[in-house]
Amino acid sequence: MTAPVELSDLTTLGLGGPATELIVGDTDATVISALDGLADRGAPVLLVAGGSNLVVADAGVDHPVLRIATTGVSADRDGDDLVVTAAAGENWERVVEQFTADGWSGLEMLSGIPGSTGATPIQNVGAYGVELSDILVDVDVYDRTTRTVRTLPAADLGLGYRSSVLRGSTDLVVLRVRMRLTRSHHAIRYAELAATLGVAPGHTAPPAEVRQAVLSLRRGKGMVLDPADPDTRSVGSFFTNPLLDDDALAAAHTAITGRLGADVRYPRYPAGPATKLSAAWLIERAGFGKGFALPRGGAAISSKHTLALTNRGGSTEDLLALARHVRDGVQAAFAVRLHAEPILVGVAL
Repeated sequence: MTAPVELSDLTTLGLGGPATELIVGDTDATVISALDGLADRGAPVLLVAGGSNLVVADAGVDHPVLRIATTGVSADRDGDDLVVTAAAGENWERVVEQFTADGWSGLEMLSGIPGSTGATPIQNVGAYGVELSDILVDVDVYDRTTRTVRTLPAADLGLGYRSSVLRGSTDLVVLRVRMRLTRSHHAIRYAELAATLGVAPGHTAPPAEVRQAVLSLRRGKGMVLDPADPDTRSVGSFFTNPLLDDDALAAAHTAITGRLGADVRYPRYPAGPATKLSAAWLIERAGFGKGFALPRGGAAISSKHTLALTNRGGSTEDLLALARHVRDGVQAAFAVRLHAEPILVGVAL
C-alpha cells in the first residue's frame, strides 16, 4: 500500500521530515515488486525497517520510502547446531528472545538492540565482545541491478567494525538472514557483564541469564527502547569507537597525556592492524558529560550514556549541531576525529 508519511514516525529518534510516498512491503514479492516499480519510474528510494539507525533531514526526502515489514522465522538442526532463518522485517529483539529462551547460544550478547533483523548485517551489529559476523551464515538479498534474488555468504559481505558492503547500498536489499547457534555457551569477555553475572571474565553463563544481564546493563544506559524514557529517543551510539593506525595513535597519545598527565590510563584495544579507543571515554574527558546540551537545547547527550545523543523535542539540525560540537571538541582536545555510526539521510556532519 502507499501513502504519504512523516519520517519522524518511522525513526527511534522521532526526527525527520516528510516523504512523498510510503510503500509497505510485507512479503518478499511486494518488496521486490515495489523496488522494480520504483526503478522503472527512475525514482530513488529510502529503505526503512525499524528506523533505529537513521538520522533524517528536517526537510525529509523528495522520493518514496519503502518500509520492509516482512515476517517469518524458522530453524533447522545442523548436527548439534541450529541454523535460524529470519525475515528482514522481523523485530530483532523478538528473534533474540525466542532462541535464547530455548537455551541456544550466540544471540544473548546482542539482546536489547533495537531495529529489524535485516539491518543487523548491514552494520555488523555488536555488543559485549560479540558481533553478528561471529554467528552469521549468509543473507538472501534482492539484487536490483540484475533483478534476481542472491544468497551471499557472510565471507562475501566485507563485515568489519560497524560496516559491510551492504551499508549505504540500495542495490542489494536484504530479504532474510541466517545465523548458526550452538549449545556451547559463549565466554563472557567484558568485565562489566561478567561482574553483573557474578562470574570471572572468560567464564560462561546460561544464555537466558546472560540475556537478562545484558538487558539490565543496556536499560541502565538508556539503550533499550522505552517510550517513558526520553533517553531512548536516540540511535543508540551516535559515534563509533575510533580505529587508529600507529601514527594516529601516537598523536592521540601525545594529546591525551599532554592534557590529562603522563600517568593517565586510557582504554585501548587491539583491532587487527589498528588500535581501538573508547569514544565515550574521549567525549567525557573532552568535557562533554552526561546530559550536556547546547544553549538551544533541542538535543542532549543522554543522561545515562555519553555515546547516545538524544532528541529533546528539537530538530534534526539541533541534533547535528550537538554532534558537530562534540566531534570538534574531541578532535581539539585529543587529535582524534569521531565518525557517525548511523546512516545520515539528506544531512551531513
